[in-house]
Amino acid sequence: MRILVSGAGMAGLAAGINLGNAGHDVTIVERAQHLRVNGSPIDLRGESLAVARQMGVLDEIKARKVDMTERSCFVDGNGDRVVDLPLAQINDTAEDTEIPREDLAHVLRNALGPSVALEFGDSITELHDDGRGVDVLFASGERVRYDLVVGADGLHSATRRLIFGPERQYLRHLGFYTALANVPQYHPTDAPNPIYNFPGHMAGILTYRDVALAVLTFRSSWIDYDYQDLDAQKRILTEEFGGHGRWRVPELLDAACRDPELYFDSVSQIDMPSWHRGRVVLVGDAAHCASPMSGRGTSLAITGTWLLAKALTENADDLDAAFAQYERAQRPHVTYAQGTVGAGGDLIVPATQEAIDARNRQLAQPGAP
Repeated sequence: MRILVSGAGMAGLAAGINLGNAGHDVTIVERAQHLRVNGSPIDLRGESLAVARQMGVLDEIKARKVDMTERSCFVDGNGDRVVDLPLAQINDTAEDTEIPREDLAHVLRNALGPSVALEFGDSITELHDDGRGVDVLFASGERVRYDLVVGADGLHSATRRLIFGPERQYLRHLGFYTALANVPQYHPTDAPNPIYNFPGHMAGILTYRDVALAVLTFRSSWIDYDYQDLDAQKRILTEEFGGHGRWRVPELLDAACRDPELYFDSVSQIDMPSWHRGRVVLVGDAAHCASPMSGRGTSLAITGTWLLAKALTENADDLDAAFAQYERAQRPHVTYAQGTVGAGGDLIVPATQEAIDARNRQLAQPGAP
């Protein structure tokens, strides 16, 4: 089949590998002019590691492993170490692997087969599915017909909006917002990565190799703002963190407000009863975002795109059967990943000082995970 994949994030690149390996003619279109690789390192967990091996990329992933999370710890307002981050509560197995986002993007891009084209600087604006194919209008003005369209364009998926309706129908806000920014004045070392809490807030410095990232997370009900408005994002962060002067919070806030590539978004999940309609199907965060607090979004993307390609191969003459098989196989992974977030939020961003103190006491006990 001739397949269009919208989005060249981890889900889109994985879809290109898996669908290309299954014999399809694939085009990946990405709105940005380059691979979008800003953000913290990515975790690959559980079954996604076995899938990565079948995709032929596991050895390359393992060779680029980092230990950012392993070196993280909680500190107090003076910067003194209080307790380590409990890896046993985060990882599924000892084989779980953490890799820089940019490294994984390039590993996946390099694994795209000869039947896969990657095009930057364009995006879908209209989709018309007549039951026999999908006519696509791009922002560039080009019109192309495909047998199948795969939406791999993330939490704020345009593909989902065009086919399934407004985002808010499917978005479930989890009560947090998070930001990531570069800290150019900070020189990474092998020292622990410090995480500091004050009630309902978390500020930390995460380092790997020669990169240092500020992370700022806070509890909040839904905030109505334009998620593409950088100035609005900076105002929100300033309102939340600007009045707090302990530890390195002012320094990290300043780094966030100066970073033109600031990442800021709600911590939300996408919950849909079905991930396909007609000849359009969703994968990755577009279909079932589990949120950054799950640490399982990329694992779901890799597993899900492999299951989709498998289902299309096994039901070559019946798209409805293929999509049904894909959803049956992927849904348990999604349910589990989305269900892990509650404990993660309470661990990383306790709501009160009492909850912060209780967490630290619990983790400091002998035998604590």
